[in-house]
Amino acid sequence: MKFTWLLDRRKKLGSKSGEHNGRSGRTVEGEYTSEAVVESHAIAGVQFRIAKMSFGRRVELMRRVRELARRAEFLAAGDATNQKMDAALLEAEIERLYVAWGVRAVSGLTVDGMPAGPELLTEAGPEELFREALAAVRKETGLNEEERKNS
Repeated sequence: MKFTWLLDRRKKLGSKSGEHNGRSGRTVEGEYTSEAVVESHAIAGVQFRIAKMSFGRRVELMRRVRELARRAEFLAAGDATNQKMDAALLEAEIERLYVAWGVRAVSGLTVDGMPAGPELLTEAGPEELFREALAAVRKETGLNEEERKNS
């Protein structure tokens, strides 16, 4: 399985006191936020805080997904019905892993009277909202359409 990753986009803010950039002689101060806020389109008022990709998080995700993805790909290639079902189950586990890995917080949603976080969203929340959170995480990881099918 091949993974390509979108590099984090960093914003440079102003030219106040900060590090010397070594080229123009100007000083640059930068700020980076490691999470993105994503508004839900499925349910008004719900927001997800999604972790942005970093080198360390990329390595962590690859380690967590690697073996499951290999097994799912192998089983999906089989002819037996039980192999196809096992492959589908592994794909669902990978989706759960992505949401657990990438969704830092959920706001604006209660499930059975309790404020929902990533775990409650996965276990008891509306599936359309789970799918929306999953899509937001995958977008942040930079996976293209073919890689999304394989992970």
